[in-house]
Amino acid sequence: MRASADGITTPVSTAGRGLHLALLIEEGRGEWHARRIVRSLEEMGARVTVSSLPHCAFDTGLASGIDIPGFDGALPDGVFVRSISAGTLEQITFRLGLLHALRESGVRVWNDARAIERCVDKSQTTFLLHRHGIATPRTRVCETLPHALEYTDHLDRTLVMKPLFGSQGKGIGRISDASELPAPETVDNIYYMQDFVAPKDSVFEDWRVLATRHRVIAAMTRRGEHWVTNIHQGGKARAHSPDDEMTEISMAAMRAIDADYAGIDLIRTADGRLLVLEVNSNPAWRGLQSVADINIAQAIAQDFLTTVLTHKASKVRV
Repeated sequence: MRASADGITTPVSTAGRGLHLALLIEEGRGEWHARRIVRSLEEMGARVTVSSLPHCAFDTGLASGIDIPGFDGALPDGVFVRSISAGTLEQITFRLGLLHALRESGVRVWNDARAIERCVDKSQTTFLLHRHGIATPRTRVCETLPHALEYTDHLDRTLVMKPLFGSQGKGIGRISDASELPAPETVDNIYYMQDFVAPKDSVFEDWRVLATRHRVIAAMTRRGEHWVTNIHQGGKARAHSPDDEMTEISMAAMRAIDADYAGIDLIRTADGRLLVLEVNSNPAWRGLQSVADINIAQAIAQDFLTTVLTHKASKVRV
């Protein structure tokens, strides 16, 4: 047993011995989450090289065709994508292309480019949840102000406007009339409009569930005096033990997106129905760790390692 930096005692395994893994982070940022994932993987015997996608390259002079710093032209046994640096459309396309190429080369990538694309674009997340029969607030996403005005004409309910790309509750607002729609240039000509879910009483509350494709790892209630309850927006976290319904809808959302690990945001309507608000493919868990009684990084690393080992074993059998 070993005590982590968070003061949580966890078992030490050597299941990762002999593996060389890559962990990709946002360039130029100290990463609290990455450090803990690396420590956990190394405690399980794996060798971990930390890099970022802007430092990687396609190179047809290499047998693999992909150059990742620290691998000398070889491919890693697995890749954990913690975050992707911001960039131009061309840069983001290139970086996602690298992740697609790694998957096509037989490398197990967590989360791979497909899941990241589905979650970064909230309209795709919403569509996939709806297609799989997972309850969400009614949502309409359209291009240009005239189309948004047509939808909000004679509006009889409050809507939440969200940026198509975004997280941590940034850039969202409420509208109750078409005249309150933001100018097209402030939303890049994309209007993501979702029904506002009013609380049963005056307490604004929702839940963040952190899960991998193997299990729900931890969850918390977020409460606040403001309708935006994200921790970065002043919401207060409290540990929560998800019931069967919350676990089932969270895992269903994971399957709909085909994510390896994710943060699932849930909310209840005033009449008690549980809805999925969002699915985040690069979730932060610092706030959740402050109230959880499990070492979250250790649990995620363990599930990642299990997936990599299973993937390698399946290739050997083939």
